[in-house]
Amino acid sequence: MSEDLVNLLADLKEEEVLAQVKKRLDAGDDPYKILDETSKGMAIVGKRFAGGEYFLPELVYSGEVLKQVNALLKPKLGAGKAASKKIGKVVIGTVAGDIHDIGLNIVDFMLDVNGFDVTNLGVDVPKEKFVEAVKQTKAPVLGLSGFLTPAFDAMKETVEALEKAGLRKNLKIMIGGGQMDDEVRKYAKADAYGKDAMAAVSLSKKWFGVN
Repeated sequence: MSEDLVNLLADLKEEEVLAQVKKRLDAGDDPYKILDETSKGMAIVGKRFAGGEYFLPELVYSGEVLKQVNALLKPKLGAGKAASKKIGKVVIGTVAGDIHDIGLNIVDFMLDVNGFDVTNLGVDVPKEKFVEAVKQTKAPVLGLSGFLTPAFDAMKETVEALEKAGLRKNLKIMIGGGQMDDEVRKYAKADAYGKDAMAAVSLSKKWFGVN
């Protein structure tokens, strides 16, 4: 193996990434291990974008590669079994003013394969749309994603809008993304901060009472 998957993905080598994933799956490699490496590679892409080494076209391209990798992994992660009996509803989205969807899509994928009914609102989502989605789906869990510092205020405003709409009391809210941490969680008045997609799954399972 000339280059590991993390670096291949970080360098946006689409053909090599897909070839390695297929080869490893055919050899019986653990799909969760491959998924973990994929997440690390995408984290490097995010850092390169934040540092000015990558620009929006590279970010979009990396997301397309990720979708192809996820399509290969999904059948190996028990998605069919999960789809037959959903644990519960979760709404997720990237807050207003932020167009980053790499982390959001990984969270969407991981929640889905772990048995959750996910409503993904996409990027640059206004607070009103989050309020409407929670009302319509009656989902008890909401995930707010953001990458840059302006997302701090957008998250806080979204939580406040949910409070004003009378939806906050029975709603668990988690935040995640590039610049997020527990201090931002306190500022936004959310319930939890998740450092990665598996944390989002763990929090959701805990809130739904699933081991």
